[in-house]
Amino acid sequence: MNFEEMRQRIATGEGFIAALDQSGGSTPKALKGYGIEDGAWSSESEMFALIHEMRQRIIESLCFGNGKVIGAILFEKTMDGESGGKPVPERLAERGVVPFLKVDKGLEDEAAGVQLMKPMPGLEPLCERARAKGVFGTKMRSVIKRANEAGIEQIVVQQFAEGRRIMGAGLVPMLEPEYDIHADDRAEGEEILRDSIARHLDTLGEGEDVMLKLSIPVKAGYYASLIEHPRVLRVVALSGGYSTDEACAKLAENPGMIASFSRGLLQDLRHQQSDNEFDTTLGSAIDQIHAASVT
Repeated sequence: MNFEEMRQRIATGEGFIAALDQSGGSTPKALKGYGIEDGAWSSESEMFALIHEMRQRIIESLCFGNGKVIGAILFEKTMDGESGGKPVPERLAERGVVPFLKVDKGLEDEAAGVQLMKPMPGLEPLCERARAKGVFGTKMRSVIKRANEAGIEQIVVQQFAEGRRIMGAGLVPMLEPEYDIHADDRAEGEEILRDSIARHLDTLGEGEDVMLKLSIPVKAGYYASLIEHPRVLRVVALSGGYSTDEACAKLAENPGMIASFSRGLLQDLRHQQSDNEFDTTLGSAIDQIHAASVT
C-alpha cells in the first residue's frame, strides 16, 4: 500500500486498529498478562525481545491478515524490528494493515485534573524516520481525570499543537485525550472535551486531517458530530480497562466509532499456548472486536 491507499483503508475500511504499542513502563504488565513472569528476563533488552516475539506471533498469525484488522499501533522498537523476515511496517502493509507509531514519551504528573504529555523534543526527526519506513500515522496519549474545564482545554491545545508538528513531518496524527473511565464526572467532562475538540478541529485547513482516539462515551453516540467532521479521518475507541465483552458491547452502541484495543485484543493470549490455540484465541477476539466496530 502506498500512502494514499493507506489513507483510504483507514477512512473507509471495515475493521479496527490493533494497539500493539506497550512501551517500557507497561511492558512487564503486558508480558505478565501473556504468561511470562518478571524473572524471565535479566535486562531491558531481553524484556523487549520477549514482547517483540509476542508481537511477531500476533502479526504472523493467519487471522491477523484476514482483513478485519485495518491498522496497528507500534512502539518505536517494534517499528525498527522485523517480522516474517521483513521490517515490521513493510510486513504489516503487505498484510493489509496500516502501521502507526506511538510517539509520546509518557505523562506528566496530574495537575488541574489532567495529565499532559511530557515534552517531545525529537518528534520531527522520529516522524520523518517513521515515514521513510512506511508508517502512515502516529498516536499520542494524555489523560483526563476530572471535569476541569481549564485542564481539559490544556489537554486539547497540547494534542492539536503536537498534531500540527506531526502533520508537518508528513504523517497523520491520532490524538488520544483519554478520559479515565472510572471518573465520577465523566459525562460532564465529555461534554467539555467534545466541544473543545470541535473548536480546534474548525481551525484546521484543507488537508490537515487528524484521527481521534477517545474513551467510549457515557452517552451512546455522543461523538457523532466529531465522527462527521470533515477534518476527522476516523474516530477510534480505546478499551480503557474494560474487558473485551464490556468494551465491545459499549462500542456497538456508538455507530461510526471503531475499536483500537490493546487489553481487549490481547487479554486471553498466552505464551504457553500452541500455535493453533493461539491463532484460535486471537481469531475469536478479532472476530468479536470487528463485529462491534462495523455495527
